[in-house]
Amino acid sequence: MLKYKGYTGVVQFDDEAMIFHGEVIGLRDVITFRGTTPKEIKEEFERSIDGYLDWCNELGQEPEKPFSGNIHLRLKPDLHAKLAVEAKICGVSLNSYINQTLKRAIGQ
Repeated sequence: MLKYKGYTGVVQFDDEAMIFHGEVIGLRDVITFRGTTPKEIKEEFERSIDGYLDWCNELGQEPEKPFSGNIHLRLKPDLHAKLAVEAKICGVSLNSYINQTLKRAIGQ
Protein backbone atom coordinates (compact mmCIF):
# COMPACT_ATOMS: atom_id res chain seq x y z
CA MET A 1 0.00 0.00 0.00
CA LEU A 2 1.19 3.49 -0.83
CA LYS A 3 0.17 6.70 0.94
CA TYR A 4 0.59 10.28 -0.27
CA LYS A 5 -1.25 13.50 0.62
CA GLY A 6 -4.01 11.54 2.34
CA TYR A 7 -4.60 9.19 -0.61
CA THR A 8 -3.98 5.45 -0.60
CA GLY A 9 -2.87 3.34 -3.53
CA VAL A 10 -2.89 -0.42 -3.85
CA VAL A 11 -0.43 -2.15 -6.14
CA GLN A 12 -0.41 -5.49 -7.91
CA PHE A 13 2.30 -7.14 -9.94
CA ASP A 14 1.58 -8.63 -13.36
CA ASP A 15 4.17 -11.38 -13.78
CA GLU A 16 3.34 -11.86 -17.47
CA ALA A 17 3.84 -8.20 -18.41
CA MET A 18 6.49 -7.77 -15.67
CA ILE A 19 4.90 -4.52 -14.52
CA PHE A 20 3.43 -3.09 -11.35
CA HIS A 21 0.04 -1.44 -11.69
CA GLY A 22 -2.02 0.29 -9.08
CA GLU A 23 -5.14 2.24 -8.30
CA VAL A 24 -6.03 4.89 -5.76
CA ILE A 25 -8.78 3.52 -3.54
CA GLY A 26 -11.63 5.23 -1.75
CA LEU A 27 -12.67 7.54 -4.60
CA ARG A 28 -15.40 7.59 -7.20
CA ASP A 29 -12.84 9.15 -9.56
CA VAL A 30 -10.47 6.62 -11.10
CA ILE A 31 -6.76 7.25 -10.64
CA THR A 32 -4.34 4.58 -11.87
CA PHE A 33 -0.58 4.34 -12.16
CA ARG A 34 2.06 1.84 -13.25
CA GLY A 35 5.78 1.22 -13.20
CA THR A 36 8.43 -1.43 -13.63
CA THR A 37 10.25 -1.03 -10.30
CA PRO A 38 9.13 -0.33 -6.74
CA LYS A 39 10.78 3.10 -6.94
CA GLU A 40 9.06 3.88 -10.23
CA ILE A 41 5.62 2.75 -9.03
CA LYS A 42 5.93 5.02 -5.97
CA GLU A 43 6.97 7.97 -8.13
CA GLU A 44 4.11 7.32 -10.58
CA PHE A 45 1.62 7.05 -7.71
CA GLU A 46 2.71 10.45 -6.39
CA ARG A 47 2.72 11.93 -9.90
CA SER A 48 -0.83 10.64 -10.45
CA ILE A 49 -2.06 12.21 -7.20
CA ASP A 50 -0.37 15.52 -8.02
CA GLY A 51 -1.85 15.39 -11.52
CA TYR A 52 -5.32 14.73 -10.12
CA LEU A 53 -5.02 17.64 -7.68
CA ASP A 54 -3.76 19.96 -10.46
CA TRP A 55 -6.61 18.86 -12.74
CA CYS A 56 -9.20 19.57 -10.04
CA ASN A 57 -7.61 22.97 -9.43
CA GLU A 58 -7.71 23.82 -13.15
CA LEU A 59 -11.41 22.91 -13.24
CA GLY A 60 -12.09 24.89 -10.09
CA GLN A 61 -13.40 21.77 -8.38
CA GLU A 62 -12.69 20.47 -4.91
CA PRO A 63 -10.73 17.19 -5.12
CA GLU A 64 -12.59 14.18 -3.84
CA LYS A 65 -11.48 13.20 -0.35
CA PRO A 66 -10.83 9.52 0.24
CA PHE A 67 -12.61 7.59 2.97
CA SER A 68 -14.85 10.07 4.72
CA GLY A 69 -15.37 7.63 7.57
CA ASN A 70 -19.07 7.40 6.85
CA ILE A 71 -20.54 4.15 5.59
CA HIS A 72 -24.12 3.06 5.27
CA LEU A 73 -24.48 -0.45 6.57
CA ARG A 74 -27.48 -2.71 6.24
CA LEU A 75 -27.83 -5.40 8.88
CA LYS A 76 -30.37 -8.10 9.49
CA PRO A 77 -32.65 -6.96 12.33
CA ASP A 78 -31.56 -9.77 14.65
CA LEU A 79 -27.87 -8.89 14.20
CA HIS A 80 -28.64 -5.21 14.77
CA ALA A 81 -30.44 -6.09 17.99
CA LYS A 82 -27.61 -8.33 19.24
CA LEU A 83 -25.02 -5.64 18.53
CA ALA A 84 -27.13 -3.02 20.31
CA VAL A 85 -27.43 -5.26 23.38
CA GLU A 86 -23.66 -5.92 23.43
CA ALA A 87 -22.95 -2.20 23.10
CA LYS A 88 -25.29 -1.45 26.00
CA ILE A 89 -23.64 -4.13 28.17
CA CYS A 90 -20.23 -2.60 27.38
CA GLY A 91 -21.54 0.88 28.21
CA VAL A 92 -20.76 2.39 24.79
CA SER A 93 -22.74 3.59 21.81
CA LEU A 94 -23.53 1.17 19.02
CA ASN A 95 -21.23 3.14 16.73
CA SER A 96 -18.33 2.87 19.22
CA TYR A 97 -18.98 -0.82 19.74
CA ILE A 98 -18.93 -1.53 16.00
CA ASN A 99 -15.74 0.56 15.58
CA GLN A 100 -14.01 -1.31 18.42
CA THR A 101 -15.13 -4.69 17.06
CA LEU A 102 -13.91 -3.91 13.55
CA LYS A 103 -10.56 -2.66 14.85
CA ARG A 104 -10.08 -5.92 16.74
CA ALA A 105 -11.02 -7.88 13.62
CA ILE A 106 -8.15 -6.28 11.67
CA GLY A 107 -5.68 -6.39 14.54
CA GLN A 108 -5.61 -2.72 15.55
